[in-house]
Amino acid sequence: MNTVVTDKAAEPVAPVTELVTGYVARIRSGNMGALPSVVALVVLSVVFWIARPVFMTQGNIANLLTQGAAIAVIAMGLIFVLLLGEIDLSAGFTSGVCAAVLAVLLTDKGWPWYAAVLASLLTGVVIGLSIGAIVVKIGVPSFVVTLAAFLALQGVALKIMDNGRNISIHDETILAIANKNVPPLLGWVMYLVLVGGFSLVQYRKLRARTTLGLTGETAPVVALRIATVAVVAGAAVLVLNDERSRNPEVNSLQGMPIVVPIIIALLLLWTFVLDRTSFGRHVYAVGGSVEAARRAGIPVDRIKISAFVLCSTMAAVGGLIAASRANSVDPNTGGSDVLLTAVGAAVIGGTSLFGGRGRMLDAVLGAAVVAVINNGMGLMGYSAGTKFVVTGFVLLLAAGVDALSRKRALPGS
Repeated sequence: MNTVVTDKAAEPVAPVTELVTGYVARIRSGNMGALPSVVALVVLSVVFWIARPVFMTQGNIANLLTQGAAIAVIAMGLIFVLLLGEIDLSAGFTSGVCAAVLAVLLTDKGWPWYAAVLASLLTGVVIGLSIGAIVVKIGVPSFVVTLAAFLALQGVALKIMDNGRNISIHDETILAIANKNVPPLLGWVMYLVLVGGFSLVQYRKLRARTTLGLTGETAPVVALRIATVAVVAGAAVLVLNDERSRNPEVNSLQGMPIVVPIIIALLLLWTFVLDRTSFGRHVYAVGGSVEAARRAGIPVDRIKISAFVLCSTMAAVGGLIAASRANSVDPNTGGSDVLLTAVGAAVIGGTSLFGGRGRMLDAVLGAAVVAVINNGMGLMGYSAGTKFVVTGFVLLLAAGVDALSRKRALPGS
């Protein structure tokens, strides 16, 4: 009798132990996924928190979320292209041009915000379609095409803004994206919807695997994952709902920034597209081997063009967020280090530069790492030059880990 009880108690433990062992084995084989970026994010946050306690205040956390929002969105678009083993060097200035179109239509032409936003997004679609068509139909390498677009779009932005004019944005809806907050009660409603939806998806996946008799994750593991998401998201909502204004009577600051649910919605949408649709599976297949994908009947040309269109469209969304945060658009919007930071965010998050491996979550994690570096070092008084050096080192380290992991994954390595 005692033996039976002992065996039943051990049943859920053995699969969990096996899962952990399998995860460790994947790490040793080079498939580390998001582990390096998560570790870097935790370590950097703890270091900056110890060095400057203000780093973990509610106000600074909210600032971090808005600071990295535009980069995260642009990086999401770049992931589609990087998964194919291609590159888009024009994404930064694409965001700038689309932001300029938005600003001119809002300020000079008096268009309503929704029409200006639609025109801005369509501008991104046209740019991506043009780049994709040249790469696929003519056969010019994406590096060359997007480098040419990188240079040309700078000129387009200058033309749109009359050779350097700064255009202020006054539309309250656009400005609210990066400067206003979700009401605290609505934040909790979103939290319940997010956790409930995540729980439902995890339960359905577990039930489907159990019905098919497939081995893998057990109910305790799924429950632990759901609990982790619930605790982390709940803590974030709780912190952001706290009053963070120095003078609440004059200007109350409560609730998560509006841009946060926008990023979460985009993350869920594109994660679903990559993981649950034939288009997403085709993207991974083309990134793994173009010739094998073509022989399997996958429309390679269409997939590549679509990836460039999505990349430029997401760059347009990133430009909109950047314009909202700055309250204006100028020739530097989308310039400077925007492109390199966005590419760095995707790579730091875990997306491979060699194609075929990456997730949409990588963009958010990588952007968070970059934002933490810039914000933390700024609080510590380091110069912009030092920030660039550190960010470059982190990017090089991430690319090195990617290259070594792929080498270890090769047969015979």
